[in-house]
Amino acid sequence: MFILKSIYCRAYQLTFRAILPLLPYREPEIVDSCSELCSVFKKENVKSVLIVTGKGSANNRRIAPVEDALNKSGVSYAIFSGVQPNPTIENVEEGVKLYRENSCDCIIAFGGGSSIDCAKAIGARIAYPKKSVGQMKGLLRIMRKIPTLIASPTTAGSGSEVTPAAIITDSQKQHKYALMSFPLIPHYAVLDASLTYSLPPSLTATTGMDALTHAVEAYIGRSTTKETRRLAFEATALVFENIEDAYINGNDRNARENILHASYKAGVAFSKSYVGYIHAISHSVSGQYGVPHGLANAVIMPYVLEAYGKGAYKKLHRLGIAAGVCTENDSQKSGAEKFIGAIKDMNVKIGIPDKITGIKKEDISVMACHAEREANPLYPVPKLMTKKQLEAIYYQIGE
Repeated sequence: MFILKSIYCRAYQLTFRAILPLLPYREPEIVDSCSELCSVFKKENVKSVLIVTGKGSANNRRIAPVEDALNKSGVSYAIFSGVQPNPTIENVEEGVKLYRENSCDCIIAFGGGSSIDCAKAIGARIAYPKKSVGQMKGLLRIMRKIPTLIASPTTAGSGSEVTPAAIITDSQKQHKYALMSFPLIPHYAVLDASLTYSLPPSLTATTGMDALTHAVEAYIGRSTTKETRRLAFEATALVFENIEDAYINGNDRNARENILHASYKAGVAFSKSYVGYIHAISHSVSGQYGVPHGLANAVIMPYVLEAYGKGAYKKLHRLGIAAGVCTENDSQKSGAEKFIGAIKDMNVKIGIPDKITGIKKEDISVMACHAEREANPLYPVPKLMTKKQLEAIYYQIGE
């Protein structure tokens, strides 16, 4: 049975890779600072904005640069500050209500991947007022244009400011929905390193490793292009060269800018080449227990890379060269092992644990089922895994 499914999965991925150049992928227009948003509001004829953010950004006045641009432009706005670390369907519906009450025509997502994902889903619900979030999950279910969406990331890792994906949690079913459609790509991305200065070390670590996960999975998959391999390679180098400096000194502008651009590059790469079992497992764990996505990815990554075995050696060796942890003289196996070891060492240096606490044995079968369904056939992984093989990884990552 698995042989037949494997043939189906690979045929599906091959077909999708063939049509990839024909898909309407676009990159957002980059805005270098919040002060430049005034010209965007004028260009888009914006009248009223919904700011989507978390309580921390709202309470600590981190959104002040955006408010200044809005006030200077004479644009009215409402603030939805209820976004949770893993945004829920309820968050989305609250945002939709506020958008409508204030006759908004534009959405600004201010924060990390959670705020941006929530804003995307709000936009999708505005475009499809009669459809629920659950009805829009999956690939290419959203074809209508959403309201003008401006993503202003305050973390450097999710890449959500450049991707067509939004991950929303169904708190009732304890599962995450992946909405993956090209209209969800933000129209503008504000890449202002100063917005990331106040990010605490723990979030600097987990979001930075999130960017690395995107680069790694995009690079080692079977649906890569010359462009995505280059971007993933560059992003990997930038993360390894800068994440420790950004973690130690949050005001290191050079390190912050480099991690921000690593996130952007990795975001473009995985948007076109997709991710793999790291994300599939991470989504199930986050949906079940509320573990932050970046943290889950960082912990899970070495275990999945080891589980891929020889099918990933060649490309992991190449990434090890990019990271500066091995050389051309190393064998593919040795280079891959050194790269995985370097990821583990990096996690230790920046305070990321090697296990996820609270995983219950009785939940593993259901989570593995969710992960298998998410990944197969869509994700072009180096090695296809069965539900049973995925279950083994959950046992490894749990304490």
